[in-house]
Formats: sequence, C-alpha cells, structure tokens
Amino acid sequence: MAPNRLAKETSPYLLQHQNNPVDWFPWGDEAFKLARETNRPIMLSVGYSACHWCHVMERESFENEEIATIMNRLFVNIKVDREERPDVDSIYMSAVQAMTGHGGWPMTVFMTPDGRPFFGGTYYPNEDRGGLPAFPRLLEAVSEAYNDPARKDELLSTSSNIVTRIESMSAVRQSQEPITDDLVDNASIAFMREFDPKNGGMGLQPKFPQPMDYELLLRHWKRTGDEQSLFMVTETLKKMARGGIYDQIGGGFARYSVDTFWLVPHFEKMLYDNAQLVSLYLHAWQATGDPLFKKVVEETLSYVLKEMTHPEGGFFSAQDADSEGEEGKFYVWLPQDIDTVLGPELGRVANAFWGVTREGNFEGKNILNVPREPAEVAAELGISEGELADQITDASSKLYEARSKRIWPGLDDKVLTSWNALMLKAFAESGAALGREDWIDAARKNAEFLLSKMHSGQRLLRTWKDLGESGEESKAHLNGYLEDYSMLVDGLLTLYEATFEPRWFDAAKQLADEMIELFWSFDDAVFYDTGSDHEQLLVRPRDIFDNAIPSGGSTAATALLRLAIFTGDPAYHRTATASLRAVRDMMVNAPQATAQWINAVDIYNTTAQEVVIVGDLSNEATRALISVARVGYNPNRVLAGSGGIGMNGAVIDSPLLEDRPQIDGKPTAFVCENYACQLPVTDPEALAGQLSGSVV
Repeated sequence: MAPNRLAKETSPYLLQHQNNPVDWFPWGDEAFKLARETNRPIMLSVGYSACHWCHVMERESFENEEIATIMNRLFVNIKVDREERPDVDSIYMSAVQAMTGHGGWPMTVFMTPDGRPFFGGTYYPNEDRGGLPAFPRLLEAVSEAYNDPARKDELLSTSSNIVTRIESMSAVRQSQEPITDDLVDNASIAFMREFDPKNGGMGLQPKFPQPMDYELLLRHWKRTGDEQSLFMVTETLKKMARGGIYDQIGGGFARYSVDTFWLVPHFEKMLYDNAQLVSLYLHAWQATGDPLFKKVVEETLSYVLKEMTHPEGGFFSAQDADSEGEEGKFYVWLPQDIDTVLGPELGRVANAFWGVTREGNFEGKNILNVPREPAEVAAELGISEGELADQITDASSKLYEARSKRIWPGLDDKVLTSWNALMLKAFAESGAALGREDWIDAARKNAEFLLSKMHSGQRLLRTWKDLGESGEESKAHLNGYLEDYSMLVDGLLTLYEATFEPRWFDAAKQLADEMIELFWSFDDAVFYDTGSDHEQLLVRPRDIFDNAIPSGGSTAATALLRLAIFTGDPAYHRTATASLRAVRDMMVNAPQATAQWINAVDIYNTTAQEVVIVGDLSNEATRALISVARVGYNPNRVLAGSGGIGMNGAVIDSPLLEDRPQIDGKPTAFVCENYACQLPVTDPEALAGQLSGSVV
C-alpha cells in the first residue's frame, strides 16, 4: 500500500500514520475543500508521538483495514500533531470539554465541513469496552445522524452552542481591582489545601510535577519567610527525585506518576517537563543548598545533552513511553538482570539501594527508586555513606551502558521553538549558577539555532525537523505562536544575564517588539495565541490557563516585566500590566490553573534588585564579583554587565549601564533599585554585604 498524504509531513507523529490505510489529510485547505464538495463531515484526530493511548488507537483502529474503509467512506479524515498545532488542539479540546466535561489524547472530534464541532471524545476502542462504544459503531452512528435531515438540525444547533461556549472562554474581562500580593498569598493557601504531606505533591493520584506551582511557593517563601511553603517544595522535590518518576540511572523525569508515591511513572519523557524541573531544582538548591537538588540538575542536563540534543544545537521534543510495543519495558529490571551486569557484590548494593526485589514493584519487574534513606542502606550493608554513593555511581554507569543496548523507545526528534526556549533558559541559568561553561555553551548553541533555523527573517517559526536521511533539505515551518515568542524572549534575557553578551538582549528586544505587533490586541488589551497574520480558524484562540507549560500570555507578561526593568521603557510594563488585569479574576478563582500568571504578579509587585558588574569577563576579579551576584535564591534580581571577551566593551542600550564607571580601574559592582544605586564596590565581600542588605 502506498503511503498516504502524511508522508509529506515533518512531524514524527504524523509520519507514524503515513502507512495507515486511512486516507489521512493534514490540517489544511485541501481537506476542508473536499468535505464541502462531498458534503461529508470531518473526523479530526489529534495526538502526539509520545502518547501511549494514541498508539493503542492506531493499532486497534487506524491500522485496521475494515475500520479504515468505514472512515474513508463516511468522513474526510484529518490527523493533527497537537505539539505542532497548539491552536487547533486548544480550540477543539475546548469543544470536547464542553461536550463531555473532560478531555485528553487521542482526541476525536466530528465536525461540519466548515470546522464546527458537533460531537467528540477521546480514545475509542475497536470494540465495545469499559462503557465506551466500539469505534466502527460510533462512526456509523455519527454519519447516520449527520445525514438524517431530521437530526442534522439538532446537530447543527448543538454545534452553534459549542462554538458560543468556546468564544466565551476567550472573552476578555478586564478587572479594575488592584493587582496585589494577596494573589500570591491566596494561591499558596490553596496549594496548602491540596498538598500531600506524606508523599509530597498535590492531591492523590495521578501526580504531575506542576513546577509552576512550586516556583510560586518558593517566591512566597522568599517574600514572607513562610516555612510551610518551603517545606511543600522541598518535600515534593525529594520524593520525586527518589521515586520512579525520576530515571535513577539515566537522569530526567517522566511525564507523571500514576500513583500517589511517585513510583510508577507514565514513562514518556517530555522536553518541557525536564526544562521546567531543572529550573525548579536549581532554585530549590539555591534556596536550601541541598546537594540532592544540585545532583538532579546535573544529571538531567547531562541526560538532555546525551539523548535529546541535535548536533546543530536544537533539543528534541520527547521520548516514548513504549518500546517493543510495551510501556516502560526499556526502564524496568529483574534482580538477576542487575546481578548479571554488576556482579554479585555490586549487585547486592544496587538492589538494596534501589529497592529491587524478586516480586518487583511493577508487573513483576522493578522500577528503580530509592525507597529508604541512604544512611539506613549503608548501615545495613556495613559501609559508609560515602562508599555507598561511590558504588551507586559506578552501578549507575554500568546499568546505563547495559540498558543502552536494549531497543530504545521512540524519539520525537522535531524541534519546537517554545520548548527549546524553556530548555535554553534552564541551561543558561544553571550554567551561570553552578559555574558550568559547557552548559552556557549549550544554551548559546541553542539560541543560535533558534535565531537562524527557526526565524524566516520576517517571523519566528514553530517547528523544525532534520530531513537529512530522506535527502531533502531540513526545514522549519508553521508560524510561531505567542508561546514561541514569549518563551524565547524570556530565555534570551536569561542567556544575556549568564553571558553579558548584548546580542542576546538585542534579539530578545526585537522579538518582544514583533510579539506585541503580531499578538497584542490594542482593542481588547490582551495577547492572543495566534498572530494577526494567522489563518482564519473557528475562533482566534486565547488560552489563558497555564497547563503543562506556562501559557503564552503568562510568559509574555513575565518576559515584558523583565524587559521593562532592563530597558526602562514603560510601554513594556503597561502591556504586561494590562494582560495581568485581563486575567486577575481567574487568578483569584483558579490559582492552580494560573500559577505562572501569579508568578508574574510577584515580579510586578517586587522592586527588583538591579546588579551591574563593570569589567572584563576574562579578569578573575570581575568573575569573582559575578559569582557573588549569583549566590542564593533571588528570583527578582536582575543582572547586567559590560565588557568581556570578544565584546570590546559593548553594552546593551539600558539605563542600568548608564554612568557606571570602574573605580580606580578595577572591576566594579553597583547594586541598585529603580536605577538608584548604593556606593559602587570592588570587593566581593562588600558586594555580598550590599546584596544581603547589611550595607546601605
């Protein structure tokens, strides 16, 4: 059988379906034109490459010749990668939630030839099962209803009501109430009500990492000194780091835990989760000094460089949960597997440390985790904690090498701008905080990749795929969304703070200006998710909620508040403020869904501590001042500098750097608020005193 139309796409998820007997169309005019001409309804299927149930539905239905025949006869069938097209996903997920009260992937939506949804759901089995109708029976029933004149009017009426509800979800409700710290305080109280004090995390099961929530709690602790907020963060991060959700020998986090203990993960690994969790663990280490948190940062970034990085600098999107058609098979162990790799003595240590038993903890096998305190394990084995740590490091290396010889899970190797920007930020801030130039270099290389490969010269683009094996030229395509622009602006500002290289600041400012021009509505005083040059969709989407990643709007507010401090331009601050006002009521009523917006509120209400370092970065005395400026957890500190290798004293156009001379020719630091500075200092100890508030 010849491949279908998806063979011409670049998305790994779409390419997974290119040999289905279903006559798939990608999202586009061709499919809608055919639906209008034949008066057939459209069956839209949305998923992503690392989605386990998407694979199940493909095996059961989309690879089935008989079911495909029904689909091709009754519908025009469109397949969409939700990661490439978050706009389409957002609109029709809202429709499914309005119709059913819940959503998920794979998402299945039936709609009219003009794109108006009238029925939908998620996964459907190939036979009646668990209260769900068999997919072929559903197809026949939907088509029959659509083509019955007596029932079609009812379907169209339902569709109109759904569209009205979708439109209402993006309606603008500007609030004139003050944007105060009460929003942060109330959110932390809401999180406390959800917190699981025994196992960490919010709620019971399944448990998602929710890094934005814990960033908010860290900010609340920093501002108020509330120890309960800090405990919620540290307890959760410890339990996650010791659980099966964390890859104990390879580094990196799975998407979520299906249980309340963080033991059994849904094994897929997503770039965006790991980017946000690196930043969160770094901030927790800065706040507490706990070496476990630093270790997680180091291991996770090592994992990304080894397994998730293209030679040209882009970061891949995801690794599947499945290998050899079985979820988690790549990651689990039997005791004898470990003994075979490590030998009996080291195997005994590894099995004790990672809780490996003959009974297993997952379908008769073992997900590696750390169920007991290392001190307890060391005492049981009759060795010191240091010896235990050394042996576990050795065991991890050997097990990782052995595991690498297994059949790997599928890799979604497309490069997405927004997700890359999150990881760019993680590498840049971690490299700066921990003195790892190799990580800063990885951030630089990624920034260069995004600004060259992912920008057309006119506009930022969404997705890129290496097509080298096919002989075709690799390409980026699809217009970037608000999240692509806002996250890259935020990441580039962080890279500037890590390097003092003006090119990153200049690029951030240019992209911010493009972002406002394309996505800001001066009439509504809000950002929309799609640009003014985007194709006409059912509605212009504006998803204000923070989900697995921050919303484009909340990140835009964050980035513009930061940019306003650097530039002194009040227009950036006004735009950010207006966007905050548009979601203030949602921050009050649904803090769990607006955590990044509330993090932006913390920036809005806090006077930033501005630190300027003047001196050549090749000078050891300059680097000593910079190191002091990076000590500790200070989420609203802004760092700027001038001079440096290859920069010839070049500086950004910022009031932060105006009239900042060196004192006696020495590298000099200025600590300022609202551009008003304390006395300049050249001594690292004096700078530390000013930063801590002990010197005025």
